[in-house]
Amino acid sequence: MEAKTINISSMYHPLERVIVKHPNDAFISQQHIENEWEKLNYLSAPDFEKAKKEYTEFISLLSRHVPNIDYLPLSEHVSMDSIYAHDPVKFTAEGAIILKSGKALRQPEAEVYKRFLTEKGIPIIGELTGKATSDGGDLVWLDDRVLAVGNGYRTNAEAIRQIKEMTAHMVDEFIEVQLPHADGEEECLHLMSFISMVDQDLAVVYSPLMPVAFRKLLLERGIQLIEVPKAEYDLLGCNVLAVAPRVCIMVEGNESTKQQLEQAGAIVYEYKGEEISVKGTGGPTCLTSPAVRVPISEKRGLSHV
Repeated sequence: MEAKTINISSMYHPLERVIVKHPNDAFISQQHIENEWEKLNYLSAPDFEKAKKEYTEFISLLSRHVPNIDYLPLSEHVSMDSIYAHDPVKFTAEGAIILKSGKALRQPEAEVYKRFLTEKGIPIIGELTGKATSDGGDLVWLDDRVLAVGNGYRTNAEAIRQIKEMTAHMVDEFIEVQLPHADGEEECLHLMSFISMVDQDLAVVYSPLMPVAFRKLLLERGIQLIEVPKAEYDLLGCNVLAVAPRVCIMVEGNESTKQQLEQAGAIVYEYKGEEISVKGTGGPTCLTSPAVRVPISEKRGLSHV
C-alpha cells in the first residue's frame, strides 16, 4: 500500500491502525510462561487464562476507536516479551524504523517485525545497524515535527545518531534526553516510562525521574503536566495510550492520575492489566505499536500506509 501524506507522526492524533500481539501467540501457554518469566525480569508469573481475559477487554476498548488492528504472528524465535509490540519498531510519517532492542533477549523480534511489515505492505524507511541499540519506548513524538529520544540503557548514542539521520527531513527539533540510572541496567526504564503525550499540550509524567532540562522544556512549550504519584507510577499510571486527543486508555487502579486527566477534559478508559501489564511492567503504550495516526480533520476509515 502506498504511503499517504496525511499520515503523521504523533503520540496523540486519532489512531487509525495499530499493531498488537495476542497472549495466545506471545505467552503461548502457562508452561511457556513458567519457563520464561524469571529470566525476562517479570515481577511474577502471569496467569495465562486471566491474561487472555484481560487482553480481550483491552482489545475491546481499543477497537472502539481504532478501525484497523493487526496481529503479529506466533514465532518460535521470540520470547513472551513480544506481547509488548511497541519496542521493535518506531513509526514515522513515512513508515517504520526497524530497531534493535537494548535487551538482548528481545533482539530477534526485529526480524519477525520486518517480515510482517513487508507482508502487510507497510513502508520501512530504515533499520538500525552495527552497534546501535534502541527500544521504541525511548522515542517520543512531542508533536508532528519534534522528536525526543532517550539516551539510556536500552538506546545508545550510535542509535540516536542513526535515528537522527533517518528522520532529519521530517524533524524540525530533535531532542536527546539523558535518562537516569534509577534502579539499574536490568530495569526497563524508557523515556516513555515517565511521559505519555495525550494531546499537543497535555502530558502524563512522573517528575521524579525526569531530567530537569527536559521538564523545563515541556513547560516552556506550554504543555500541562499531569503528575503521577509514586504509588501509581508503580502501577503503570504514567503509561497512558491516547487513541485520540484526550481520549485515553490506562491500567485500572490509578485513581489520582485518572481524576487529573478527567479534570483536564480527557475521556479515560480503564482495563484490568495485572497479568498483561503490571507483572511485565508494560502498559497500554507498550502493548501497542501505533502504525498510523491521522489529523483529526481527516475522514476515518481510509488506508494510509
